[in-house]
Formats: sequence, C-alpha cells, structure tokens
Amino acid sequence: MARRPKSETAALMASPEEIEIEFYEALQRGDLERLMAVWADDDEVVCVHPGGPRVVGPAAVRATFEAIFANGPVHVRPEQVRRVQGPGCAVHNLLERVEVLTDEGPLTAWVMATNVYLKGPQGWRLVAHHASGGSREEPPEISEAPTVLH
Repeated sequence: MARRPKSETAALMASPEEIEIEFYEALQRGDLERLMAVWADDDEVVCVHPGGPRVVGPAAVRATFEAIFANGPVHVRPEQVRRVQGPGCAVHNLLERVEVLTDEGPLTAWVMATNVYLKGPQGWRLVAHHASGGSREEPPEISEAPTVLH
C-alpha cells in the first residue's frame, strides 16, 4: 500500500460526514490538495466520474481531478444523503446538485453518487466515489419497490 502525507484538513479520526464535507468543499474551491487529503492511501481507491471509466489508485484519481480543476472549481452540493454505517465502513448514497454556467445561463444537473469510507490508522477516509451520468431533472426518490427495474 503506497503512503503519502495527509493535509491537516483531513483530521485524524474525523467522521465520514466530516470527510464528505471536506470532499465537496474541496470540489467547490477547486482545491486539489484538500480534495486528495480525504482519500485513503490505498492503491485500490477507485473513482468513477459521470460517463467515465473506472480510475484506480491515488495517482490516477489525482490526475483526473487535476484535469477537472483545470477548468475551474466544480459547483456541486450533496443533497438527499442516505447513510449506512458499520464499525469501520460507511456508505453514503446521495444526489449531487451540479451548477453549470452555459451561454444560455446557469444550468442545474443532477448526478447520483455513492461515496464509500473506511476507518483506518488515519481515521475515516474516502476509498470510492462513483457518480452516474447527469440529468437535467431532479430524479424522484422511490422508497417502495419499483414496477420496472431496467
């Protein structure tokens, strides 16, 4: 497992919720160092951007966010967060509200995302971020079995 120094922004023993706040604030500020500080040191961390391939490992994840930030910060806010947590693992499924400036004015896109956190020697860290393709309409939340799955 590769090791790299962590920023003080990702505090030792922080909760998954605190790490998630750091992740989305770093996206909104375009702060690559702050963003990478929330990720685990594990070579098996994984990130899937909307419509993109699976990116594995801290260096590859960093490179994708560096390319994204070359266009400026990402105006994204987590909403409708659903959490499942055990002693050393937490899974957050959420809706990302992404604000994009276009020639016609601001546009809101909705992206379904899942963030997975593990608790290790450095406290809680992000090990997986998977974001689906976006939609212009906020997707409904279904709490009962849907009649059609695919």
